[in-house]
Amino acid sequence: MRVLGIESSCDECAAAVVEDGSRILSDVVATQIPFHEKYQGVVPEIASRKHSEWIYGVVEQALAEARLGPGDIDGVAATSRPGLIGSLLVGLCFAKGFAWAIDKPLVGVNHILAHLYASRLEAGPSAAPAEDVATAGPPMEYPFIGLLVSGGHSIICKVSDFDEIEVLGTTIDDAVGEAFDKVSKHYGFGYPGGAAIDKLAQGGDDTAFAFPVPYLHKGEHRYDLSYSGLKTACVRQLELFRRPGAESTPANIAASFQKAAIDLLVSRLLRAVEDTGLRRVVAGGGVAANSYLRRSLAAHSDIELRFPPLRLCGDNGAMVAGIACKYLERGESSGLDCGVSARVPIFRRLQA
Repeated sequence: MRVLGIESSCDECAAAVVEDGSRILSDVVATQIPFHEKYQGVVPEIASRKHSEWIYGVVEQALAEARLGPGDIDGVAATSRPGLIGSLLVGLCFAKGFAWAIDKPLVGVNHILAHLYASRLEAGPSAAPAEDVATAGPPMEYPFIGLLVSGGHSIICKVSDFDEIEVLGTTIDDAVGEAFDKVSKHYGFGYPGGAAIDKLAQGGDDTAFAFPVPYLHKGEHRYDLSYSGLKTACVRQLELFRRPGAESTPANIAASFQKAAIDLLVSRLLRAVEDTGLRRVVAGGGVAANSYLRRSLAAHSDIELRFPPLRLCGDNGAMVAGIACKYLERGESSGLDCGVSARVPIFRRLQA
């Protein structure tokens, strides 16, 4: 089964063809970074306009690289939730038209579930040989603990099947990727913020600043995360947390912030591992490319770990096509009247 997957939930215009839910035949991503860089963040109006301009060419390229024509496709999938409404509409509407034209089933895909599926895709020859062993090996057996970390979400969950998750913990305010972006923007480290801080931190002292961590002591918050306070401490109260003798260099700020942010994430994840007894962990999302996160989790030899290849951590069409194969194999598809949604309620902590 060959499925065309389209991803347009934010600022990456992507399309891919995946065979039988695992083998990537093509994977095309047109990045909008140069258009948003001067704003140090994604501008929704620009994002949706660029998707409209690029979507036809990106899909055409994905089919060409897979050496397939429209008639060779068995199904069409597109991200339908969560994400920027304008961007989602471009990808889903194009997918609807394509599916109708070739008389093949359509699947509207949950972006979060797709990220957790990404590690099940074959890395292929373009995977960097330097990537750690956590990207290798057969697909992880269900159930496992899922870690989805990106600019919009920070989720720790129990994953029982490709479309069945139980959210154990999530952020009560900012997502981890959002905190990286805002700290990077404030100090002018670069854009995108996560990659800029990760690179800058390589030459810094991660003990230069002792940033505070949130005290979420109530039982219902045992696996939850909070990044608003850490972000504020780094941006507004930096000198309060500088250790004696340490310098306030960009590299030291980046390294100390990264350590605090990732250590918090790892601590909550390990709580979930211990409490559930599930020692299998699968990560996904843009922040899953963070080198310190990968090293920190790899240091726990008692955990079986899977990360997607670096190129599949960010938004891509392959993960959309891959998980859609599983729905189609089960005989499930979406109607041409399916819509888009900016949010999925269970992925955010509901405030009382």
